[in-house]
Amino acid sequence: AEDDLDTHKGDLDALAEKDPEFYKFLKENDAELLEFAEDGDLAEVDQLSAGEEEEPPKPKKRKKSKKAKGEQEEEVGKEDDETEVTMATVKKWKGAMTEQHSLRAMRQVVLAFRAAAHVNEDDGKEYKYTISSPEVYHELLVLTFKHVPDVLNHHLPVKETSAGKVRIATDSKKFRTLTPLLKSHSSSVHRLLESLSDAPTLKLTLSSILPLLPYLLPFKKAIKNLLKTVVGVWSDSSSTEATRITAFLIIRRLAMIGDAGIREAALKTTYQGLVKGSRNTTIHSLPGINLMKNSAAELWGIDPNIGYTTGFTFIRQLAIHLRSSITNTSKESYKQVYNWQYTHSLDFWSRVLSSHCDALTEATSGKPSPLRPLIYPAVQLTLGAMRLIPTAQYFPLRFHLVRSLLRLSRSTGTYIPLAPALLEVLNSAEMKKPPKPSTLKPLDFTTSIRAPKSYLRTRIYQDGVGDQVAELFAEFFVLWTKTIAFPELALPVIVMLKRWLKSVSSSPSHSSSSSHHPKITDSANRQSNKNSKLNTTLHLLIQKLDSNSRWIEQRRAKIDFAPSDRAQVDAFLKDVQWESSPLGAFVVGMRKAREERERVLEEGRRVEEGRRRREGDGVDGHEGGGVSDDDDEESGENSEEDEG
Repeated sequence: AEDDLDTHKGDLDALAEKDPEFYKFLKENDAELLEFAEDGDLAEVDQLSAGEEEEPPKPKKRKKSKKAKGEQEEEVGKEDDETEVTMATVKKWKGAMTEQHSLRAMRQVVLAFRAAAHVNEDDGKEYKYTISSPEVYHELLVLTFKHVPDVLNHHLPVKETSAGKVRIATDSKKFRTLTPLLKSHSSSVHRLLESLSDAPTLKLTLSSILPLLPYLLPFKKAIKNLLKTVVGVWSDSSSTEATRITAFLIIRRLAMIGDAGIREAALKTTYQGLVKGSRNTTIHSLPGINLMKNSAAELWGIDPNIGYTTGFTFIRQLAIHLRSSITNTSKESYKQVYNWQYTHSLDFWSRVLSSHCDALTEATSGKPSPLRPLIYPAVQLTLGAMRLIPTAQYFPLRFHLVRSLLRLSRSTGTYIPLAPALLEVLNSAEMKKPPKPSTLKPLDFTTSIRAPKSYLRTRIYQDGVGDQVAELFAEFFVLWTKTIAFPELALPVIVMLKRWLKSVSSSPSHSSSSSHHPKITDSANRQSNKNSKLNTTLHLLIQKLDSNSRWIEQRRAKIDFAPSDRAQVDAFLKDVQWESSPLGAFVVGMRKAREERERVLEEGRRVEEGRRRREGDGVDGHEGGGVSDDDDEESGENSEEDEG
């Protein structure tokens, strides 16, 4: 039906270009031919309402007008004039729809709603009804959103199988007759979505779409247009959390009940919306971006096979961007990778794979996830992006990517060698040389991928980087805290950390015996970072790693199997909770302290957000649209092309 209507419309558009005189003749003498689908008067719906006990005024007027053709044209002309919708009219329609499930009343409501959706537009079109009262407008919207799906379901029941598939008698005469009404209504809802800014009305409109989705599945073009608009609401930073969740429920429902083409379109459109919506990241927009990433990750588990093909395509696209930035010798080439959109994209794929390739999910399905082959390219891509520009200014971005890989390693049980990436940070000149005093506020690593130049070589930045390195080292090793090979895994890092502490703690008193080698003494003085806080933090980390190594050695001294017995190796300390290990207890305390800091920051953010909303009118509604860092250059990195 949709193809026929689209073809018909295309033919008429071509006719208007090739023979405008004949098109004008049709418009004057056979306008009904040109008015179809969403712009028609839907009179054919009344054919299905023959048995309804209603008293429409039109038939009476038509009977009277048969006596004289001139009078008929005059009466019909009057009847086709725009009529004002009143509260009484809405109540009459509501009664007919609730008591009789009247299709005729539903047709009038759909026509009135069409006018309401275009109420503030001057598009040159004429509508049967006009609405001038805000109260009537509100009641009409509530009536439309609540009762149109009920009437449709009464006449065309939706049957849903246990597998989540929906069935409607699309080959029936009733569905074919209602097709123009469905297309008209979906077009009006789509238009209203594009023009709304009021959060409660937007949420109400989105909620009304859910029961309509099964009826719209045959209309692929309408579904894709609607999907694009809904994703736009979901990815808009100015939308409220409740509105974004409602929009996501529509996307998820479409992916559940749609065919393979609709599912693929839903995944692709959602990913593109995510990338577009993560362009600017501030303390105000970050919760919304995390909501998008967590919710969108769920979609890739609905059909893992389609999820694999789309995931492979997008990960490959990210890899092409990385390769291009490596091979391109221009100074600005790195910016297509070192921006928030690319960082959030890598983090998103970490969440997708962590959600659907974890042991519990695969055990429930009884087989490895089809998405599991994407783990290796995702890890390699993230490690490559991490080392693209290994300078101190981009340590915050490196920490973001390390956290993404830690999540992936934790959920999938995949070993990812992250210790070298963290040791590179410690061995940089930024961390070895004495820092300068500074009055700058601490850098927020959660909303930064690039440190402003004013922070480099300062005590506040060195302290922040040191805390991040110690925390990430602890989070990395706690993943393997019960592993039988933990002592061997930790030993190289322990040695490197001790060597680093020794090199930065050198002083003239320690090197007096080498006074006949002035170069050594000068080098020691230059390398001493004199940062007791950082050094103490790393000393504590070394102690916990040593303690955990001894804890493992004590327990593996009692085993009676060889390393070749893989089953026994995997079962080692399986019944012991990781929190009871020395390193595990340390990480638990560290996480609690971090959660408390984040809670305080979140409270401050909410207070600030409430104040901004109260100040209101003078502030741009697109919250989080600015750049929070002090360095203006980052805004340039945020404005790169969408990766989607």
